[in-house]
Amino acid sequence: MQISKDMLIGDLVRMHEAIPAMLMRAGMHCLGCPSSQAESLEEACMVHGIDCDTLVANMNEVLATL
Repeated sequence: MQISKDMLIGDLVRMHEAIPAMLMRAGMHCLGCPSSQAESLEEACMVHGIDCDTLVANMNEVLATL
């Protein structure tokens, strides 16, 4: 499985059980908010001031070991 910054938060949290924890550690604490489910990872990163490319790379690195 490979994550990209255009994927929706709702799809990501359903993709693998480890993903919500990774997003929470990155500073996205509103995963349960209905509006966040239709937001892309890139949009969510922009709102939270997170470098999306770094987050995607880190998440893909972790997922590659699972």
